[in-house]
Amino acid sequence: MAYFRKSSDMNKADPNKKLSISFYSKTKIICPVCKKDFQKEEMLSGGGRMIAGTLTDELRRNFEPSVKYGKVYPLIYTIGACPSCHSAFFWQDFSLLNDNKTIGKLMDEENNRRESVNTIFPHYNLKREKTLIDGAACYYLALLCYENMPKSFSPTIKKALICLRLAWLCNDLETECPNHNYDFIALKFYKKALFFYQEALEFETTKVESIAGLSNFGPDIDKNYGYDGVIYLCGLLEYKYGQQENFDERLKKLENYKRSIARIFGLGKSSKNKPGPLLEHSRNLYDSITKLLKDANVIDEDDL
Repeated sequence: MAYFRKSSDMNKADPNKKLSISFYSKTKIICPVCKKDFQKEEMLSGGGRMIAGTLTDELRRNFEPSVKYGKVYPLIYTIGACPSCHSAFFWQDFSLLNDNKTIGKLMDEENNRRESVNTIFPHYNLKREKTLIDGAACYYLALLCYENMPKSFSPTIKKALICLRLAWLCNDLETECPNHNYDFIALKFYKKALFFYQEALEFETTKVESIAGLSNFGPDIDKNYGYDGVIYLCGLLEYKYGQQENFDERLKKLENYKRSIARIFGLGKSSKNKPGPLLEHSRNLYDSITKLLKDANVIDEDDL
């Protein structure tokens, strides 16, 4: 099993000089679960390390590999994981968790977390500079941890974002190391992301659980597409990864999402809250759903 280093390890001009992709901040993080401290690893952003490429329909920013640093994965640095008890969260939540009941649950689940994550991402290591497989493992650890987090942390929307990013990272792993079934695992995480995004919107609407605990909806690190981005992703994930067994139910859901997505682009003018890329992808999704419904002989009264 390869460890998928995040960049070229050596400078071609000087084979003995290691290229730095990340650094450890001086301020240590205190794990709220086991109370032990560890260093936060952050990505260095300058010097041509991050070369922005295309934006996918899933609002993921592709980063082009550079000659000097190779392929980088900025996403793997947005989740922190304690190397002692393997509790993992978005960085801001480390300082907010102080609920003894929740902490007790996380302590009790430590061995189960380790075993579950090691099954999918074997040989992950939290005591070295992050590799791609370590980063994916951190996200899966976080997914398991947020299963036990109280509603005040908005765990459902966070689980949705985590699952979507896990799907991306698993596809990256499949590219780096083919034939290890990471493409199959990615599909599972896409379906989980769809479930949690839809559940998060339902909870927000019914006031069961707010989504306000997530400060940046992403879904990637380059831009926050906000609440409209969440609605768009619900429609897109339903279109691409929704269930196929009950076709009538699928068409009904897509018809509802078509109306919601139409409200995103509205008059078609981009703004701070509705950036151009979101409007463009929303229009494309609207057209794709319209074609699917038309081919299925579903007539929307809005189209009459």
